[in-house]
Amino acid sequence: MLSQSEILRVAEALDNAEKTGQQTELVSLLHPAMTLDDAYAVQRAWVKQKQEAGRKVIGWKIGLTSKAMQYALNISTPDSGVLFDDMLFEDGASIAADRFIQPRIEAELAFIMKAPLSGGNVSISDVLTATAYVVPALEILDTRIVRADRTSGKSRTIVDTVSDNAANAGIILGSQLFTPEQIDMRWTGAIVSRNATVEETGLGAGVLNHPARGIAWLAQRLSQYGDYIDAGQIVLAGSFIRPVEARHGDTIHADFGPQGSVSCYFE
Repeated sequence: MLSQSEILRVAEALDNAEKTGQQTELVSLLHPAMTLDDAYAVQRAWVKQKQEAGRKVIGWKIGLTSKAMQYALNISTPDSGVLFDDMLFEDGASIAADRFIQPRIEAELAFIMKAPLSGGNVSISDVLTATAYVVPALEILDTRIVRADRTSGKSRTIVDTVSDNAANAGIILGSQLFTPEQIDMRWTGAIVSRNATVEETGLGAGVLNHPARGIAWLAQRLSQYGDYIDAGQIVLAGSFIRPVEARHGDTIHADFGPQGSVSCYFE
């Protein structure tokens, strides 16, 4: 277990990396015995710093929902992070060149909640009942921690990703809203293009066999810390696709078919 002072030092390093655009070193190298609980403690400390600086929590994101990503990190569970008000961009937004360090894009569904979700026994049915709308979305990932150590070549682990607010950096919502009854979320798909070239495709079933299952998992995990998903919050349910690198000058477009499209441009 990390000490409170160690947790605060890691959170401060992450905050400084985000502000300066200069990545910090792997937490997993600095603290080889670090646990997942330690990583979430770092994340909560960083979230608290952001709130004290005036940022408002608007929801949550769920990541590492696909088996391929879980196998790559040798884990068997998703992870989660916190969405803030300054992460929300309009559909078609131009993203300033200095806003992010190494942005990548994922395509997924965002749930807009109309009722709170809490407790250790939340089901998919509970999630759907508490959902006002489902919206196609793009998530912008960023890495305040280096992806790999320059000297040893060691890659990030789950504790690095979780500490780094689950690599959460931005969210772009589509303009079409759907009630849970209007769409088959398992068969909802996205064709994601970069500069008019298709890079990735995927289906909602790739997210734990149903996007709502990740939100049930999140509600259960949050209940362990006395927290919950609140009415009015946005929850990103997990990506259909592998992350697409977003370079300067790239236009990213996600075609969700009958559910519309979402796009952004990186200056």
